[in-house]
Parts: sequence; structure tokens; C-alpha cells
Amino acid sequence: MTSPASIDAAARAARVRRVLLWILALNVGVALAKAVVGWLAGSLSMMADAAHSGFDSSSNVVGLVAVTFAAQAPDREHPYGHHRFEVLGAGAIGVFLALVVWGIVDGALERLRDPRAVEAGPLAFGVLLVTLVVNVFVAAYERRMGVALRSPVLIADSQHTASDVLATCAVLLALVCVRLGYPGADPVIALVIAAYVGWIALRVVLGAANVLADRAAIAAEEVERVASAVPGVIDCHDVRTRGPEGAVFADLRVHVDPKMTVQAAHDISHAVEAALRQAFPDLVDIVIHVEPAGVCHE
Repeated sequence: MTSPASIDAAARAARVRRVLLWILALNVGVALAKAVVGWLAGSLSMMADAAHSGFDSSSNVVGLVAVTFAAQAPDREHPYGHHRFEVLGAGAIGVFLALVVWGIVDGALERLRDPRAVEAGPLAFGVLLVTLVVNVFVAAYERRMGVALRSPVLIADSQHTASDVLATCAVLLALVCVRLGYPGADPVIALVIAAYVGWIALRVVLGAANVLADRAAIAAEEVERVASAVPGVIDCHDVRTRGPEGAVFADLRVHVDPKMTVQAAHDISHAVEAALRQAFPDLVDIVIHVEPAGVCHE
């Protein structure tokens, strides 16, 4: 029989996939438009921006695969579920961004060694302005849905798309410089774009690495505060939490009156669990060790 939790996870995964498919279609259109006009104009910064948008599409595909795996229910070999596949997908998006940086830097350095004419016509400006509006919408929408669905992939991908917005603004600046008679600004601004995209890539990769390395997902002090406020709890300690947003696991120890019956101690542990779930909605699994107060344990 399917559990309510697995139904919720499946519904969430379906919503995340719909968001990614919608954004994938928009990103493909944006990348193609920039690539064609950039090639016709001979603008390296615009071609770099097109490559950035193209990798947006690739990261959408990675996200779709990751979300599909992450939505699977726990099984014998994966008793904690498959949530980290989505975190791996977010990390892969960061790697894609790093590849974009490599390509942009390589092309910019070549252009600095071998300058070429850049055509900064009305078509180039028009395409960039249209794609800029599209990317602003996509980044805001994806970020909002990522927060609402607690999806690491959507949040990471929204950062990718947000970097596209600033990159497009930088390309517009490059074309303005070309029109003003400074064609050398084109590869220089491409390098600026590369530096910014590199910073975004680092943040995305480090965020995924922190989850995979089991960095504390919730401050231990906050968990202790909530648990200790439950009537019957004398003390709370040894709090450990891990996992991504929306799928956090926790274990902790609570001390109760040593003269308390097993049933009463059991009821208190349930009360602590209920209080923690209410205070921290991201918790999906809580293990509470009930111990008698005043008794030393190794």
C-alpha cells in the first residue's frame, strides 16, 4: 500500500518536473536566438552568453533526471530514500557552470590575441532585450517554485538562470561599447561574465557538497530548545541533523524522570516528535533516544 508520504513525494516530483520542462523549452529558445544573432554579429560576449544559456538547457535535463530518481520511495538498499539524487543533480549543475566558465575564458583570451570586428546592430540589441525579459521571468519563477517545493535542483537552476540575467546585461554593455568605438571591450566583458559565472558555480557546488558531507541541517540549539520545552523533558543533548531542504533527518537524546513508566516515557517521546515536526517542517524522520535523567551512559 502506498503511504501518504510517498504520495506527497510523487506529487512534488511531478510539479518539479513540470517546472523544469517549461523552463527547458524557454531556455532552448533563448539559447538559439542568442547563438544565431551572436554568430551573425561576430560578438564573442554574445556567443558566450548563448553558451551560458545553452548550458541552462543541459542543467534542466540533469535536473529532470535527478528529480526522477529522487522521487523513488525508500527500499531495502536505500532505507533513507533517494533524496540525495536531487542534491547530486544540483552539484552537476554547478559543474556545468564551471565548464561554461572554461569555454568563455578560452574564447575571450583567443579574441584578445586575435581581435575581430563586432557588428552591434539593432537586431542584436533587440534579441538581447527580449531574452533578458524572458530570463528575469524564468529566474524569479524558478526560485519561487524551488522555495515552495523545497527543491535543491530548482533553487540551483534558478541561480544559474539569474546569472544569465546579469550576463545578458554585461553583453548589452559590451555592444554599447562597440557602438561607441571600443571593440576591445567585448572580450574583456566576456571575462567579467566568466568570473561571475564561476562564483555562482562555486556556490552551487559547495552547497551540494555541504549536504553530501552531512553538514548540520538545523542548528542543534534550536532543536534542543524545542525539545526541552515539552513537559516531562528534563534535558536534551546529542542532537544531529542532516539532509537537504524538505528531507531532513534528525536524532537526539532526551532525559526524563527515571521513575517514569515506559508508557509515560513513550508518550513524551511522541510529544517531542510532534513538537519538532511542527517547529521544523523539513523533518521527514526523527529518532529520539529516551534516557533516565541522572544516569551516566558511555
